[in-house]
Amino acid sequence: MTATPKILVLAGRRSATLDPLAEKFGVSHKCLVPVRGVPMIVRVLDIVDEAFPDAKIFVSIENFGLIRELPVVVRLMAEGRLTPVDAQSHIVDSIVHAAKTTAFPLIVTTADNVLMTPDALRRLAEAGPSEQADALVVMARKEAIQATHIEGQNRFYEFRDGGFSNCNMFWLGNARALHATEAFRHGGQFAKKPERILKTFGILNLIRFRFRLNTLPGIFRHISRRFRVDVRPLVLEEGRLAIDVDNERTHRVAEEVLGRETNA
Repeated sequence: MTATPKILVLAGRRSATLDPLAEKFGVSHKCLVPVRGVPMIVRVLDIVDEAFPDAKIFVSIENFGLIRELPVVVRLMAEGRLTPVDAQSHIVDSIVHAAKTTAFPLIVTTADNVLMTPDALRRLAEAGPSEQADALVVMARKEAIQATHIEGQNRFYEFRDGGFSNCNMFWLGNARALHATEAFRHGGQFAKKPERILKTFGILNLIRFRFRLNTLPGIFRHISRRFRVDVRPLVLEEGRLAIDVDNERTHRVAEEVLGRETNA
């Protein structure tokens, strides 16, 4: 039987500068921005709760008081299932710091991942032990993302076996997996800023990326060697998983996708 994972939701601010989307909606944190009237952190916690009704949930945020009174937070706290952990100044440090409390296996996601599904979370939890890797990174195919919404993503990782985007869903099986989080030390978003590949993965992997010399599994093997940890991709078919709410465009996209479900 698959062990119930712990869930870490990253909800902190990435910098002291107010996020533009949060500023537009008059809130301090992007996780409080409403999507179809519901704060993003509430949507994500509801999804996690539906996926794993008994799981321990950890929310990484620098001021827990901002979300303490939200009904879902009140309920999960009363059930002894939700624990706040202090967000750090960098996303990698936030994960490493939280892992001291959470233990493993651990699923990590973000508070803006409002199109994530309970089924996808359960499949990630099941795949982790069966893959026998240290870490899994959920990916979606370009075609599936564009079929969900043509504006869902503007940039993709292009490999010999197609275009992909990551889904902000990660399974960490053990403490070694924390080495894989260092891939985001320089900010991630490698499809938008390929120069970050050079800083993170070195010149050979930059060349492989630029000229599409590898398949998706192949590039993950190179990444694994780079960080001395076995990290593998898990490609799921739902394109919606790769659409998180980063800006006004993706906020509109998320509302449209959720609106279609409501009206179906």
